[in-house]
Amino acid sequence: MSVLTRPILDINLNNIVKNYELLQRIAPKSIAAAVVKDDAYGLGAVKVAEKLYNDAGCRCFFVAHGIEGERIRPVVGESQIFVLQGIGEDSLESFEKAGLTPVIASPEQFEFWKKHKINGIKPAIQIETGLNRLGFREKDIARLSEKDKQEFDVVLSHLACGDEKDHFMNEHQLLRFEELKNKYFPKHKASLSASDGTFLGERFQKDIVRLGAAMYGINTAPYRENQMLPCITVKAPVLEIADLDKGEFVGYSVTYRAASNRKIAIVSIGYGDGIPRSLSNVGKVFFAEGNIVHEARIIGRISMDNVICDVTDVKDAKVGDLAVVIGDFYTLDDIGRDAGTISYEVLSRLGKNTRFIRNYIG
Repeated sequence: MSVLTRPILDINLNNIVKNYELLQRIAPKSIAAAVVKDDAYGLGAVKVAEKLYNDAGCRCFFVAHGIEGERIRPVVGESQIFVLQGIGEDSLESFEKAGLTPVIASPEQFEFWKKHKINGIKPAIQIETGLNRLGFREKDIARLSEKDKQEFDVVLSHLACGDEKDHFMNEHQLLRFEELKNKYFPKHKASLSASDGTFLGERFQKDIVRLGAAMYGINTAPYRENQMLPCITVKAPVLEIADLDKGEFVGYSVTYRAASNRKIAIVSIGYGDGIPRSLSNVGKVFFAEGNIVHEARIIGRISMDNVICDVTDVKDAKVGDLAVVIGDFYTLDDIGRDAGTISYEVLSRLGKNTRFIRNYIG
């Protein structure tokens, strides 16, 4: 019998490459940039970027902060690394060391850039087209001189509703983006779409597509069957099997009471590992017995280190078994739906947790 106490995160680098290549084929006229911010959504930016650079020929990357770009620079050669949060006093050293390209989103950042230019680097400018997050508004763009505009090489914006194919905002933002670009930056390269926008077709793909969530297996186009391969599996060991008599309670605040005699498994994973607490009395894990997969409902409150599952129908459940928390048949999208959140958040929380045994495939 295997005795484990820590949850396990398997990361399939080969599938990340295959997903990148599929997205590249969907946008064949665009540069396919890999988004490895937030430590590649928690999966390990250095590992992921190195794999994409060596096996997929990726030569363009996006990160959120300068320090993230500095960390991946040694494994991506002379690739261009864009930094979405821009440049400031706290990141200037990273930009200088690693030759990073800032995405400048405000007049104040642009003034900082002009005082601290890095030879050989032409920044991108982010413009606001409807999301009302980061980006130059038109009144700010109009104040730029012709010399200022030539400081930039790429014009970038971001879709608010790219995961909803027929949402009016997609066309609204596309037209607004094209209007502003043609008026102020007619000769600059353009980037409008992340993963979801890539599926909207050539009009949205422009010169650079920014491939993030879909590359990691998430369905960013839920109006169609997910074409992406799953990239992670999460499993956790059973620490104890116990009988639960009719009428007994389970977990903190005793939110579950057994209506009949049950058998329970205490599984070593909890909200401290990134499992959403909203899955209490809602979520499920799975046990494989040969070719048969059994569902085991989570009962009671999820605690920091454990979930308690009803394994009454799992005939041979025993200590040491591995409960599948996320896998091919219960995906990131499934757990995000059941938790009342999004798969992006679940992946980020899980991936950054240091308690997992982490295995890379490929």
